[in-house]
Amino acid sequence: MRPLLVLRPEPGAAATLARAVAAGWQAIAAPIFNIVPLPWAAPDPADHDALMLTSANAVRHAGDALHLYRHLPVYAVGEATAVAAIDAGLADVRAGSDDVTALVGLMAKDGIARPLHLAGRDHRVPADMSVTIARRIVYTADPVAELPAAARAALARDAIALIHSPRASSMFAALLGAAGIDSSAISIAAISEAAAIGNWKAVAIAATPDDSALLAAAARLCEKG
Repeated sequence: MRPLLVLRPEPGAAATLARAVAAGWQAIAAPIFNIVPLPWAAPDPADHDALMLTSANAVRHAGDALHLYRHLPVYAVGEATAVAAIDAGLADVRAGSDDVTALVGLMAKDGIARPLHLAGRDHRVPADMSVTIARRIVYTADPVAELPAAARAALARDAIALIHSPRASSMFAALLGAAGIDSSAISIAAISEAAAIGNWKAVAIAATPDDSALLAAAARLCEKG
């Protein structure tokens, strides 16, 4: 079985690595982003009727001010973000799909009008603007300066790269180019069609936006040879 290359930042990288190893893969973590918390001004909780979360990193890096909003219903993109919110002590958590526009639609259906969105600097903007969203940037994902040595070593063994976001796909391709590696020689398993952008040797897309489906996509690439 070909090795897997895990590119997502910590602590997600360790979680994906553990799932891959438990499933019998030889996996190598080489994050291409570092998560850095940013200072932010917490608005009055009375001005909002819900908390909107589109990344577990927003929960991890919002700091103590997050608890100002613990009485508000929480609308979270995906199961991982919802679990992070619950672990942080937020009680009324509703998990939506991985689609941020669908999450806005769910809030509108529930009568939410003034949610506070805690997000990263690079975040997805919903196509549905029927809800007035106030946004605070609480962290940033800074790219590494060069392709990690662990990634180079894994790719030399024909590793399959796991891609968790469109930005990761673009940054990985840029780091490969800077390292003199042709992306068209690399196979990837992508969390979504949007994350599969680029010129790759082979691509498999996860059936659902989670690690289990991503590993299944990687297995399909192995079957093809």
